[in-house]
Amino acid sequence: MNSGANQAILEERAVWLDDLQTIGPALIIAPHPDDESLGCGGTIAQLRALNYAVHVIFVSDGTMSHPNSASYPAERLRNLREAEAREALRILAINDADCTFLRYKDRQVPMRDQPDFLEATTAVATLIDQVKPSTIFVPWRRDPHPDHRASWQIMQEALRQTTNRPRVLEYLIWLWELGNQRDMPDPDEMNVWEVAIDTVIDQRNRAIAAHCSQVTRLIDDDPTAFYLSPELLTHFEKPRELFLEANSQN
Repeated sequence: MNSGANQAILEERAVWLDDLQTIGPALIIAPHPDDESLGCGGTIAQLRALNYAVHVIFVSDGTMSHPNSASYPAERLRNLREAEAREALRILAINDADCTFLRYKDRQVPMRDQPDFLEATTAVATLIDQVKPSTIFVPWRRDPHPDHRASWQIMQEALRQTTNRPRVLEYLIWLWELGNQRDMPDPDEMNVWEVAIDTVIDQRNRAIAAHCSQVTRLIDDDPTAFYLSPELLTHFEKPRELFLEANSQN
């Protein structure tokens, strides 16, 4: 897939979302620590500047980024990634009390009809009832990464378990690098919103950089390790964030 061309197509369709008060208090669903900063970090920073409450759910433990590291076995790596996540959230003005770690195994976040799916949806539904967000941010439903698709499915089922009816905005992470044409949103399916983040882009970039294990060679003893590539990060250099919202007519 021509990632640059498809990104440009969505950007051409995008409508500026100028009034962040239409978003209000928010719940962020991040499949892994770093998705919150990559997908909507600038929007989070601006919501917090407006004094809106923001709560972040980290669904997986992120431990498959370095599965063969001897210096960072799974538990130590999980603790590191959670510490990095808390630091990123502090940069975005979110307190430690306003994040939840569900700790599902990385790359094994349960999908529908899999073990632990009901447990995960119940946990998210409980948080929706507690937080009462006006808007939920969640990965794009057809994101190529299985944990991202599973997180969207968990959110969708959780909404069936609660009477709260928040707005849902879907953010884009892996569509550009790993997606195919079938993963792209249909013009009749989704509205595309664009949020300007030029005033907070340095703050957002510091939040991304706080995930040191993902953007540096902090852990250097696993030749199979995953890092956020420069190619992927180029999609997050522009002073705006894109969000998809289901067309109410569908």
